[in-house]
Amino acid sequence: MGRDRSADKGNASQRFMRATGKLRAVFGPASRTALAHDMSEENRRLLAQRQAETQQWETITRPDGSTYVVPRNPEDRSLR
Repeated sequence: MGRDRSADKGNASQRFMRATGKLRAVFGPASRTALAHDMSEENRRLLAQRQAETQQWETITRPDGSTYVVPRNPEDRSLR
């Protein structure tokens, strides 16, 4: 008889998933990847490319506090 009651509740992982269901809906699933790992060669190339792209732009701040981005060299049309 006691076994029937525990079967209704499920095992420990099922109870945990039911208890944290709303939290997971808001915060998303837990990340399982390591944060401290070596970058692959492809990621290094992509990072260098993105950094070079950002060097072509400059941020201007208006007196009202708003900002906008303009090209550093208006003749350069490589990204446009």
